[in-house]
Amino acid sequence: EKLIRIPDLTGFEKTEVVIPRHSRNVYDHAIRNINVKVITVDTVEEMQEALSSRTAMIYILAGNRGPLDLPGIAKLAKPLNIPILVDAAAEDLSVPNVHLQNGATMVSYSGGKALCGPQCSGLLLGPKNILQSAWHGIAPHHGPARDNKVGREEMIGALAAIEAWVTMDHKQQWKTWLSYLDTVSKGVTKIDGVKTTVYEPEGLDNHSPSLFINWDSSKLNINGEEVAEELGRHKPRIALSFGGGNIRGGETFGDTSIRVTAGQMQPGEDKIVADRIYGVLSQKRSPKPKEMKAPAADISGRWDVVVEFYSSKSPYTWMIEQDGNWIEGSHSGDLSSLKDIIGTIEGDKVMLRSSARIPGDNVNFTYTGKLSGDEMTGSVYLVEYGNAKFTASRSKKQTNRRPITVPGGPPLAT
Repeated sequence: EKLIRIPDLTGFEKTEVVIPRHSRNVYDHAIRNINVKVITVDTVEEMQEALSSRTAMIYILAGNRGPLDLPGIAKLAKPLNIPILVDAAAEDLSVPNVHLQNGATMVSYSGGKALCGPQCSGLLLGPKNILQSAWHGIAPHHGPARDNKVGREEMIGALAAIEAWVTMDHKQQWKTWLSYLDTVSKGVTKIDGVKTTVYEPEGLDNHSPSLFINWDSSKLNINGEEVAEELGRHKPRIALSFGGGNIRGGETFGDTSIRVTAGQMQPGEDKIVADRIYGVLSQKRSPKPKEMKAPAADISGRWDVVVEFYSSKSPYTWMIEQDGNWIEGSHSGDLSSLKDIIGTIEGDKVMLRSSARIPGDNVNFTYTGKLSGDEMTGSVYLVEYGNAKFTASRSKKQTNRRPITVPGGPPLAT
C-alpha cells in the first residue's frame, strides 16, 4: 500500500535520507524523486544528530575517506538498524565485495561501465529481504520505478557481463590496455615537442590506465580543449578529456594536454586513435594573436535577459563590471540566486559563463552574443541540455535613490 502511494509520503514513518556532503552528486535525483527529505551532513556530530526513527537510509559514494567514510558511518548506523547504500557505479566489481565487508547494507554497480554490459542495466547487492522489496518497486510491477524499466534482454546481458567478469584474466586485460596506450604514445611522440605519461590509478573507481599527452604550446599553437573539440566533431570521432590537472604522485598537466583512457577501447581502435591525434597535432598553425580586439563599447551595468529554451522562456539578470576586454559580475534568475559570471568582449562579440548550482548538481550557461547598441542577441550553450537562444537589453529600471539617515540611538516612538 505504501509503495503505490509514492511520492505521497503522508503517514510514512521513514521519510528522510541522510547524505554526507562529499557524496551529494547529480545522481541523487533518483533518491529525491520519491519525495523523501534529504539531510546533508558535514561532520560525525551532524550525522549522529540527523539519524532518527525517520531515517530510511544513508547514501554514500564509494571511495570516500575521513571521519565520514563507510566504516565510520557503519558504526553509527548499525546499532539503529539503518541501512547504508554505497554507490559504486563506476567501480570494478570486487568478489567478495569490499563494501559489504566494510559495513554497507547494499551496493550498486552500473552494468555498462567497468562490467561493459548493457548501459541501462545495473547490479544491486545486499540482503535478500531488502532486494526483494526493491524488486517490488520496479518493472514488471507498477511501482514508482516503473518508468526506469529494465528489459529482460538487458538483465540477461548484465548477467552475462558479470559471469564474464568473474572469470576474466584481469592482469592480462590490464596489459592489453597498456599496449593500446603504447600504440598511441609511439604514434604521437613522433611530433617534436609532444610528450606522454602513462597513469595507472590505484583503487577500484574508474580503474583503467590513462595516457596524458602534452605539448609545447609555442610550437603547436593549439590547446587541449581545441584538440578535444576537433577530435569529437569530425569522423572518426574520438571522445577524450582535455587538461590533466594533478595525478596522484605525479606531475601537473595544463591546458595544452589531453587524456586518453584505454578501458573501453576495442581491438584495433588504438591505431585509429593514434592516427587521428597525430593528424590533428601535426597540422601547421599560425601563432594566435597575443592582443585581443578592442571592445566596441562599455557594457557595464544591469542587463535584462530572456533565455528561450525549447518549450519555455525564463528571465535572468546580469550585473556586469568591465575592465577592458574582461568582464565579471553576477548572474541571477527567477529560480536561482546571484551567481558569479565571467567573460570577455572583443569588438562586438561577447562571451559569458556562469553556473546555477544546487547541492550535488549544476546547470552551466555559456552565452555567446553580438552587441548592437544597447542590445545583445545570441546563443546559450547548456552542455548536456543542448542550446538555447537569448536576448539582452540594458535595464531601464530606475534606481531608487534617496539619502539614508542613521538614528543616533533607539527609536523614541514606534
